[in-house]
Amino acid sequence: MKESTRKLITWAGIIIAGICTVLSIVFAMNNGDVKELSAVQANGLFDATFYILLCLIAVSVIAIVVFLCIGLGKKFSEDKGYWKKFLGIVAAIVVVCVLAFVLSKGNDVSPALMEKHDVTEATSKLIGAACYMVYILVIVAAVAIVYTAIAKSFKK
Repeated sequence: MKESTRKLITWAGIIIAGICTVLSIVFAMNNGDVKELSAVQANGLFDATFYILLCLIAVSVIAIVVFLCIGLGKKFSEDKGYWKKFLGIVAAIVVVCVLAFVLSKGNDVSPALMEKHDVTEATSKLIGAACYMVYILVIVAAVAIVYTAIAKSFKK
């Protein structure tokens, strides 16, 4: 890809991210609840900005997937041994997901609170698994950063 094309795509991504951020802040200020908005807001600007936000998020996700596939395609064609590394990374992510799901209990919250928010035990287990997955990945990232810093200091 040419350098000018890469710069253009980068700037387009930054602009889309900025617009999504502004629209997300607008929805956060309104608590994302259409019921609490006045009739004028709910039928006018709110609907338009909501659909624009959804379209921009969809464009961002599609762009991420496309460029990820292009990058992986180049890497696979250049380095024949990259398949093993890629499958190892995918396997590690699957192991972390399974471990997080196994660690999650699903009954961490009182039944009254679950009933109030219309959450089932299965949904609570998935939420707990997602939390555990984030905790595991943050710990792994922190350990990797510390290890890299220590290894780099001994290398000099």
